[in-house]
Amino acid sequence: MVDQRLQGNNLPVITKGIVDYIKSKSPLSIPVRAVRLLQFISKETSHIGASFSLMPETLAVYAWSESTTENEVAFLIDFLLKKGWLDARLGVGQVRYGEFRVPAYVRVTVEGHGQLERQEVALGSSQAFIAMWFDRTMDTVFENGISPAVEDAGYVPMRIDRKSDLNKIDDEIISEIRRSRFLVADFTYGDEGVRGGVYFAAGFAEGLGIPVIYTCRKDMLDKLHFDTRQYAHIDWETPEELRTKLKNRILARIRQISTPRAKP
Repeated sequence: MVDQRLQGNNLPVITKGIVDYIKSKSPLSIPVRAVRLLQFISKETSHIGASFSLMPETLAVYAWSESTTENEVAFLIDFLLKKGWLDARLGVGQVRYGEFRVPAYVRVTVEGHGQLERQEVALGSSQAFIAMWFDRTMDTVFENGISPAVEDAGYVPMRIDRKSDLNKIDDEIISEIRRSRFLVADFTYGDEGVRGGVYFAAGFAEGLGIPVIYTCRKDMLDKLHFDTRQYAHIDWETPEELRTKLKNRILARIRQISTPRAKP
């Protein structure tokens, strides 16, 4: 429900597709949970520079940050303070969160607002970044599987190797991932070994809080690196099977939360 509210849906709905996604969903990373808490604090303050009261009984703090204990909330608050995205209101005192004490009142800093603005850029995009093995043997997988699945769901696929006027590729990858609503990462590879760029793209997107949909050819699932093995991967044997499964995952995870625009 928090995810849906973040997309501007004030009347969240729970469907079977969303429930199935939640069952397979891995916990959010610590940085993403911290940013979620920052988003909540910003949303609850009436104007720039306004203070927010950190009371332990505010249950929404736990929901937005996926926290189950006061100690977890205190850890995330400390993370935000050290990042400089929050600062404490001086002379007001502290409150106890579990075993720790945190400032009784905080406010979102200029740097914190900047971080939130960067998060919002991707939410309004209809672009889907595609990270995969760029080999000719994978052309039919992209053209008959990934690309039509993304388009069927209402989004525009972005493959960095097919972008015109490509500048420095590392900078372009980072820029385009930041502009994307979500990322599709396919971990299929050939005799040359794993595709490090796919792991980099997926990890970078996860760190930004951009949803990542993991896919892999079925016969290679047992070769996945341990860093990503715990994520729910769409396994496929044919491009047509991938098209159906990927479209359904996008509709369950992304489009039922927000309605994309026609163009990125």
